[in-house]
Amino acid sequence: MFAFMLTIILVILSHLQIVFSAVDSIRPFQSFSDGGTLVSQGGGFELGFFTPGNSNSRYVGIWYANIPVKTVVWVANRCNPINGSSGLLTINSTGNLVLMGHNKSVVWLMSSSKQAKKPIVQLLDSGNLVLRDEEDGNSETNYLWQSFDDPSDTLLPNMKLGWDFRTGLNRRLSAWKNWEDPCPGDFTCGFEFDPQLHTYPDMHMVKGTTSFTRAGPWNGLYLSGFPAIEPNPVYSNDFVYTEDEVYYTYNLKNNSVISIMVMNQTTSSHQRLTWIDAEETWRTYASLPSDECDKYDVCGANANCMIYESPMCQCLKGFKPKSQEKWNSMDWSEGCVRSSPLNCLEKDKDGFIKFSGLKVPDTKRSWVNKSMNLKECRAKCLSDCSCMAYTNSDIRGQGSGCVIWFGDLIDIRQFSDAGQVLFIRMSRSELGKTNNKIRAVIPVAVIGGVSGMLLLGYFICRRGSKERNQVEDLEVPLFNLSTITTATQNFSIDNKLGEGGFGPVYRGRLEDGQEIAVKRLSISSGQGEKELKNEVKLIAKLQHRNLVKLFGCCIQAEEKLLVYEYMSNKSLDYFIFDSKQGKLLGWSKRFQIICGIARGLQYLHQDSRLRVIHRDFKASNVLLDNELNPKISDFGLARTFGGDQSEEKTNRVIGTYGYMAPEYAFHGLFSTKSDVFSFGTLVLEIISGKKSRGFHHENHDHTLIGHAWTLHKEGSSFGLLDKHLRESHHNLKQVLRCIHIGLLCVQQFPVDRPSMSSVVVMLVSESELPQPEQPGYFTEMVSAKRENSSTKKKSSSMRDMSITILEARFTTKATVHDAKACHVLAWPWVKPDLAS
Repeated sequence: MFAFMLTIILVILSHLQIVFSAVDSIRPFQSFSDGGTLVSQGGGFELGFFTPGNSNSRYVGIWYANIPVKTVVWVANRCNPINGSSGLLTINSTGNLVLMGHNKSVVWLMSSSKQAKKPIVQLLDSGNLVLRDEEDGNSETNYLWQSFDDPSDTLLPNMKLGWDFRTGLNRRLSAWKNWEDPCPGDFTCGFEFDPQLHTYPDMHMVKGTTSFTRAGPWNGLYLSGFPAIEPNPVYSNDFVYTEDEVYYTYNLKNNSVISIMVMNQTTSSHQRLTWIDAEETWRTYASLPSDECDKYDVCGANANCMIYESPMCQCLKGFKPKSQEKWNSMDWSEGCVRSSPLNCLEKDKDGFIKFSGLKVPDTKRSWVNKSMNLKECRAKCLSDCSCMAYTNSDIRGQGSGCVIWFGDLIDIRQFSDAGQVLFIRMSRSELGKTNNKIRAVIPVAVIGGVSGMLLLGYFICRRGSKERNQVEDLEVPLFNLSTITTATQNFSIDNKLGEGGFGPVYRGRLEDGQEIAVKRLSISSGQGEKELKNEVKLIAKLQHRNLVKLFGCCIQAEEKLLVYEYMSNKSLDYFIFDSKQGKLLGWSKRFQIICGIARGLQYLHQDSRLRVIHRDFKASNVLLDNELNPKISDFGLARTFGGDQSEEKTNRVIGTYGYMAPEYAFHGLFSTKSDVFSFGTLVLEIISGKKSRGFHHENHDHTLIGHAWTLHKEGSSFGLLDKHLRESHHNLKQVLRCIHIGLLCVQQFPVDRPSMSSVVVMLVSESELPQPEQPGYFTEMVSAKRENSSTKKKSSSMRDMSITILEARFTTKATVHDAKACHVLAWPWVKPDLAS
């Protein structure tokens, strides 16, 4: 009797230990109820009961134990919640972990095909919950079950995403339905391939049964369509492809870093998140899709998605739109077909054209051999009439392995600084066109190259020691002063194009006929040399079709000059603010200009080698080429940010009234969101044909931004349109959407404004837009009529020049009255007496 009672007491004590102390495992006759937890030995992970969001349901899950934001990475009973606190987790008589609810009903069961003699369930420091037999040791091969084989929405370090052919197990991530329901939604991620046909494994994100975006096949360094996960200092990637297994995994290089991969149902994105301890928040390190080109098959078959082009979908060389009418209307669903048919049956009638920087096509119709070289791969493709393309399966070193594609080439995109080489099959007639172009280009390139070297040598010999010290690190071609004076006819007033904050701009023509624009730094400008050198260094490192091209510079004697490509159509303000010129810009062209500007800013903020904040973005700094394509210019005030830097503060606020974000103008804080604000202002100007600065309405004292927001709230945004747009045929739905996007960009608080990458997606998609909050500028402090009467003559001769604002500019009532001529604007948080 005593022995029996002692056994009962020991069982009760062991149960209490699970409830009230931090242990990492459960053994037979032990259990824990709602309120108890398991904590991994290192203290990194915790298993217990939780309630997501505002629901009343209870679930058993695993989360990070050492961060203040509860981040659940695995859920046991995803679709079978427990009502109330009746839950109990225990090992049953067969040695399996079981979760019971009300009246001991089984809610979830962790079952194993093999029964353990001495079962133990343990939460490991990796976040993996495992069932093993204590008599067999603790190696991974002895796990009878593990949560890593049954993932939820999160891929932890050392987890495997993929197939185990020995057991038939396919590990896939599946997003929660929503923040309150962890049951799998319709957004999943895993590898798609056919091992019987030797297709190459390709990672797809699927919504329902349709591919939504594709990370691509592994190329030895990263997933072809997800270069953001290439080798980096935070974690290392690994991909295993054998007869037994195909999986992707990653390992953290520093155990103090917390980084995960998550499927987000709300945004339909696959995100790489890193925990920032100082900010107590998760920061998105990479996301897929990151832009419209990441959407699956957005351009149709045999087309290349080029996010920085307009339109973004382009048929591959040697192909043409299947339906030209649909293609012209930006319906790319039917894709492209060959311009010239292949002639496979005759020897040496087909060949290949090399494409670089691509996300390789979907591998559903592919074949892979990891031991072949590229030459053998080419021969293999040529020997099969259905083979359309080939490349190496591993791009490391000189490349190795072989992948070939059959049929249409699906879901290709262009990367600016990543991607792979792809050899696409072409008929001999198409190859002949390419070879003729190459033969024509070679002598021109040689002559040009030799001339350029001689010219550069001439300039280098002519430079004095003073100029050498000034420009030795500017990394651009150097022009002699005499060359520039000759080109501009000694800076003739007839050649003057305009004047900016740091000096005039002149049109010129070099001896070879090349037209140029020369920015001449004013000698009286005490702050210009720094800005000029800053501009040279920045633009020399930036290459994008929507950025103005810098040909070179000249710093000689007292002259400091920048030499740009000449834009025949001047700047954007010349068109949108002029009643006659405005007629030349219909809506389709204005929309193309908005999209081009957005892509240029996205490049500066996200995709360039440098992370650039423009700080003086306005209509006069957007130049138009002969086809009215926009090019962002004037980088004299720009700043670069480090990879983890989000904002910076300055006591020297520089910019243009009407475009400056409120947090920058008043507090000196600038970030990418400052440029977003300026972009939103410009969008409203493009649509309305009105200047933000000096806007006047007879019925109120609102700014242009405030006027646009009021109309939007009243459902009358059509009233904002330029009279030329009202009179012409245009896509009203698209116009109203752009007004909506513009208002999102000019919201009062930076955190509410979208990033430029989000703006680009908004512009080219039909996704639902959030409602904008009150904008940053709403009401003018100074009556527009008073300002017009006192400054009309002056404003007619002065463009919106960049100015410097001291930090205390608007701190006193007297200062505000002194600043009337500067068009002072009110922010919602400015005290009323400042405006009196």
